[in-house]
Amino acid sequence: MDDRTGHRTVPQTPLRSATRYGTRPTMKDVAARAGVGLKTVSRVVNGEPGVTPETERRVQEAIDALGFRRNDSARVLRKGRTASIGLVLEDLADPFYGPLSRSVEEVARAHGALLINGSSAEDPEREQELVLALCARRVDGLVVIPAGDDHRYLEPELKAGVATVFVDRPAGHIEADVVLSDNFGGARGGVAHLIAHGHRRIGFIGDMPRIHTAAERLRGYRAAMEDAGIPVAGSWMSLGVTDPERVRRAAEEMLSGPAPVTAIFAANNRVTVTAIRVLAEHARRVALVGFDDIELADLLQPGVTVVAQDASDIGRTAAERLFRQLDGTQVTPERIELPTRLITRGSGELPPAD
Repeated sequence: MDDRTGHRTVPQTPLRSATRYGTRPTMKDVAARAGVGLKTVSRVVNGEPGVTPETERRVQEAIDALGFRRNDSARVLRKGRTASIGLVLEDLADPFYGPLSRSVEEVARAHGALLINGSSAEDPEREQELVLALCARRVDGLVVIPAGDDHRYLEPELKAGVATVFVDRPAGHIEADVVLSDNFGGARGGVAHLIAHGHRRIGFIGDMPRIHTAAERLRGYRAAMEDAGIPVAGSWMSLGVTDPERVRRAAEEMLSGPAPVTAIFAANNRVTVTAIRVLAEHARRVALVGFDDIELADLLQPGVTVVAQDASDIGRTAAERLFRQLDGTQVTPERIELPTRLITRGSGELPPAD
């Protein structure tokens, strides 16, 4: 039908009814709990003057107790659903997250939802800030690659009905769905592959030890070496930031001295890229297995052997899990661990040079 402006209006398709996740606390709820009027709550929430310190304290206590969040969304749809979900990544520039994000977006689109994403830059405070900003915009659900290890700040949001799935790393101090790769088993298999090709001095270069994936891959490395009865020298292991300078120093130290390593296990894609550059400058041929596939790995000479994760499958599994929560068909939080696969291309099959 046409309105008075001559514009054609199209009836909106009604959304599905609200699920078991409940309704959010409103300013009316806050006002009732604090014993004040709605205007007073509005002033406190929006940082406006005209409220005594004692009244502001009561209102803030009510806000904290109820887990109330200001609604910054321009259009909050009926029954508390906005048909949008948030995706919090570690680093938007990391190639691993491209196919993961695309899969989440495809599932969201199939459910008529919009995806909003952002990057925590591996900063726990930035992660929390971004997650709560998305909640303030009333997203229905969150897919989070966590940077921090304490997610109790999300408890009010979970109670308010924000469906949440963690990816790549588990949540800290709360019960929540998580979708992971088999980091331990993948690393164990990759190092065992090097051992099977005659290597005994195998270096491990990984990410920050506080990161779940880095710790699990180091554990897999240690397990493979222990399985083969190979003692591990402290100089063969290096964990830290994955910037090229740090990784280069670690690799060069492992490749020097009277008993250098004959193989390197690079524990993520960024480490692998730097390791390739270092080994290209090295006179002696050194075997290499990387965790995560990298672009053009099959075109190098030799091709790069990797333990591959299926980032698309991870993203799709997490998003499908999220919408099952929103539909009310998934209740109990679960840990889903997806398999990795070893892709042999030549670098991991080089024999020891000595």
